[in-house]
Amino acid sequence: MEFLQPPAWREALEARAAHPDALPIWGGTDVMVELNFARKRPAALLDLTNVPELSRWDAEDGGVRIGAGVSYTRIIRELGERLPGLAMASRTVGSPQIRNRGTIGGNLGSSSPAGDALPPLYAAGAAVELTSTRGTRRVPIDDFIVGPKRNVLADDELIAGVWVPERAGAAQQFAKVGTRNAMVIAVCSFAVDVSDGRVGTCIGSAGPTPIRALEAEAFAAGLDRLSDDDAAHFGDLVASAASPIDDVRGTAAYRRHALSVLARRTLTWAWEAR
Repeated sequence: MEFLQPPAWREALEARAAHPDALPIWGGTDVMVELNFARKRPAALLDLTNVPELSRWDAEDGGVRIGAGVSYTRIIRELGERLPGLAMASRTVGSPQIRNRGTIGGNLGSSSPAGDALPPLYAAGAAVELTSTRGTRRVPIDDFIVGPKRNVLADDELIAGVWVPERAGAAQQFAKVGTRNAMVIAVCSFAVDVSDGRVGTCIGSAGPTPIRALEAEAFAAGLDRLSDDDAAHFGDLVASAASPIDDVRGTAAYRRHALSVLARRTLTWAWEAR
């Protein structure tokens, strides 16, 4: 296996173009599991940890652009006030050591429906920035993941970062069900983003991809006030939008019930925090 370690972004893009079968790696949170269990045997590894451009975040175009190499720990410490939903999700990722190494770009690249960082990004209406030697494009996150661990990334492209809009007065929440608080894959998860006239949602780990609960969003966006019955109906709409399966972590019926509870609670919390 060849090991590529470019020192800068331009060299990383050139290496990607020259080695389209190379597997990008930063923290290795997901990649090393795949390698250790012989699920993947790439011809080359493309180590991006020496590329400084990927470890930066900046305010941009009415939002925050987060480089693909920004770790979960930094999201919690540096972006917790600006993007609270993403910070809440980041706190549930693995152990402190994993949060120190794991990155937002890795979660996007793995494209697992159980990825903890994905629901807040979907709920906020984020866009994924993809770059190659041919140029850069921004893909709405709703269009980025197309199936379990499958996305629209071209063979010569790398994930440069993700852009997350900031809305005045927005309130964000994230909740996750698992057998414990950390070091566990979500049985299901849910994120909500509430601002004036807009409600964004996303269901995690209850379908082949993260799922927006569009009917629930439209219902909640039309409310002037939130009653207990409204919150319960919102939860029912979220549960009906899910597409869960039975597996070793939980049954489909349990996931639907849990999502209805998570949705009701998180919408109530976000509504009160506006």
